Amino acid sequence: MGAGRTKGRVGRVDVQGTVAAGWEPVRDAFLRNFEQRGEHGAAVAVHRDGVQVVDLWAGSRDVDGTAPWTESTAQVVRSATKGVAAAVPLLLHQRGLLDLDAPVATYWPEFKAAGKDRVTVRQLLAHQAGVPVLDRPLTLAEAVDLPTATGAIAAQAPVWEPGTAHGYHAHTFSWLLSGLVHRVTGRTIGRWVAEEVTGPLGLDLWIGLPDAEAHRVGRLGPVEEIDPPGGGALKLRPKRSVSEAYKDPDSLTRRAFGVIEPKPDENDPVYRAAELPGSAGVATARALARFYAATLGPVDGAERLFAPATLTLARTEESAGPDKVLLVGTRFGLGHMLHGPASPLLGPSSFGHPGRGGSLGFADPESGIAFGYVTNGMRKTVTADPRAQALVRAVRSAVDRT
Repeated sequence: MGAGRTKGRVGRVDVQGTVAAGWEPVRDAFLRNFEQRGEHGAAVAVHRDGVQVVDLWAGSRDVDGTAPWTESTAQVVRSATKGVAAAVPLLLHQRGLLDLDAPVATYWPEFKAAGKDRVTVRQLLAHQAGVPVLDRPLTLAEAVDLPTATGAIAAQAPVWEPGTAHGYHAHTFSWLLSGLVHRVTGRTIGRWVAEEVTGPLGLDLWIGLPDAEAHRVGRLGPVEEIDPPGGGALKLRPKRSVSEAYKDPDSLTRRAFGVIEPKPDENDPVYRAAELPGSAGVATARALARFYAATLGPVDGAERLFAPATLTLARTEESAGPDKVLLVGTRFGLGHMLHGPASPLLGPSSFGHPGRGGSLGFADPESGIAFGYVTNGMRKTVTADPRAQALVRAVRSAVDRT
């Protein structure tokens, strides 16, 4: 399957990159996102069976600027970081270093405080630990300091009985996972990912952006909510109860997304450099897609990340149903979101993670697809951005044709 250079123009936007024969629907959908859905700058990449079939970028590197997005432009991918970070406990388990059914306190004794002594590693990863909020929000300085932030989450009492329900740990997932990984490995999670995953795979992806790479990262910002009439976009108008929960300062929803106060500036170098595996990773679309491709099998001579048993774990449902934070039905595996109405991926076998406002990465073992999409234009969507969904539909169309 040969790949050829492609170039298209929508207004003043040049689309650059490569598309293999049969994958033109993805290029066309990418173009339409600029023309019809208010895209400012973005990139999309797709692998199939370890081979790159789509690698496209276009627009401006900054949402409010004119400098072009280039082949090496990276962006903060928000919660799409969680999908990369979730590979760490799975790989530790694969290596015999982490028992998924052991209490978290086995590795992190301080975590057993305030009624969390029986919370298992499995429950922590499946958003069942009951600590999506903090009684006292952290400042940015506190949030990026590992001992302070993990100490706060270890001392926090759960807001539901752990294991009896699930709710999205939007920001506290950062400190839950960081605290666990640090105590199991002696390394921060950003360092572990760099040394064990992104370094060997040659990925432009960081949990904790190095100063030397800061020049490559574009600026995020809000964009206008535009969807083409009759364009087939997933309609995501929230129910009234969901909208009200985001406005209510006492709701779990509002508190879960507000555990850092004041709200951090994601363009702040301090935030980008922070090792926050739940929200602050920086990546290219190419790196996200290549990462997920490596979970499925070898890529360009590099060994696969997941053994078959680990791949089965990654796609296995651990929690599902009404989400106490997002107030919609969600499905989670061991840290990954799974395909479902709230977060449509490619199909029933898919696992990955969206980033609030746009970005998305996932793998689909049944089709051999690995997908990465990053953008600098942040919409209000949490789990299913219309631009990403348009690209996923195009990938599905190409899979059916090739």
